[in-house]
Amino acid sequence: SSDLWWSGEVKMDMPTAKEYIDLAAAQGWPYMLVDWQWYGKFNLPEADITECAPQMDIPALARYAKERGVKLWLWLYSSDATRNDAFRDAFALYAKWGVAGVKIDFMDHGDQWMTNFYKRVVQEAARHHLVVDFHGAFPPAGLEHEYPNLLSYEGVRGMEYMGGCVPENTIWQPFMRNTLGAMDYTPGAMLSMQPELYRAERPNAASIGTRAYQLALFVVFESGVQMLADNPTLYRQNDDCTRFIASVPVTWDETRIVAAEAGKYIVTAKRKGDTWFVGAINGQQQAQQLHLSLSFLDGTQSYEMKAFADGVNANYQAMHYTTETRPAKAGDEIDIRMERNGGWAARFTSKQE
Repeated sequence: SSDLWWSGEVKMDMPTAKEYIDLAAAQGWPYMLVDWQWYGKFNLPEADITECAPQMDIPALARYAKERGVKLWLWLYSSDATRNDAFRDAFALYAKWGVAGVKIDFMDHGDQWMTNFYKRVVQEAARHHLVVDFHGAFPPAGLEHEYPNLLSYEGVRGMEYMGGCVPENTIWQPFMRNTLGAMDYTPGAMLSMQPELYRAERPNAASIGTRAYQLALFVVFESGVQMLADNPTLYRQNDDCTRFIASVPVTWDETRIVAAEAGKYIVTAKRKGDTWFVGAINGQQQAQQLHLSLSFLDGTQSYEMKAFADGVNANYQAMHYTTETRPAKAGDEIDIRMERNGGWAARFTSKQE
């Protein structure tokens, strides 16, 4: 799904939401998140999560999405969902509307009451066949194993922190936070900057790190659902990157760590069926050159590699990236170079497919 908040104070209305649905349909993404403002006032005693704001019609939007092979998620402020257990009636209504899931935000604490609230929510959601993503949440503690409709948690300093979210911090997440379970980091920014040049000016919000770094996050980070940060215009303007993102699964048959040094860099290879994806990120303030073996590939098959790498000017112009397409096999060895705050991402497609 793609988040409206990244683009600033975008009015939540039907034409805007439909544009995001159209993007999801074009890319084969199964969901679109209808973010804040859809039910008007929030985090107030009069907030009603069963009533659409005047400019919104969620049942009609769900029908529009269904016709295009897309399902809706709805964002909820946790206090509005918890007030008198409003989520119970709401979830039954959402199921009738044809909504697929909810993203509940701003829990912001983890005492016993809130921990029990998490369980009550996923139990009720499962009863109505809704999936759940807890944003503004503490890290996973195993509830998703009991209730697999719980797809992800935030529980991390993710990209919504913008200028406060830098690769030298993020590089630790695969070694620490993500080992606990699914992590909704909200990657996918299409405007990339090095930290000394970063400006957090909306509506054209940007991220720190190179474009190749952004693409690699989809492979390196685990989450049962990936919430894409940016807007349809930028995804359409960057079609090759968007098509790569769209091809990355969220569940995997096999995962291998090809190379890693905690706090510095990581190279992760993941397989879905006969296709392998590799993501590498560099959290250092100097370039990193790595010599990698493709021994993880199936030796009985041949592959086509499509790779995205930092361009020669990416250490200054973080948007600069290059692509390479060439044959690959299990016996091959390759050299990759990641600039500071950089990355490398590739898809290895079996030629038998």
